[in-house]
Amino acid sequence: LDAVLAGEHGFEAADVVQPALWAVMVSLAEVWRAAGVVPDAVVGHSQGEIAAAAVAGILSLQDAAKVVALRSRTLAALAGRGGMLSIAESADAVR
Repeated sequence: LDAVLAGEHGFEAADVVQPALWAVMVSLAEVWRAAGVVPDAVVGHSQGEIAAAAVAGILSLQDAAKVVALRSRTLAALAGRGGMLSIAESADAVR
């Protein structure tokens, strides 16, 4: 994780970035908890849902890490050669 966050490893690969982001989310929740901030509820999207389940105690940290790793490997295996793009223009301007 340290190497990924330091930019020494392929942060652009889904099977690397998703577990890294999940680890940061879970770690930040623990930092907040250590500072006395205990949430009444947690939500998330994508790997954030898995982090929320771990933070809420629905999944153990170990089980959540396994789910994130398996999900990330599956996404990487299913990914094609496509990509995403965001254009800050109206649909007419893009057409």
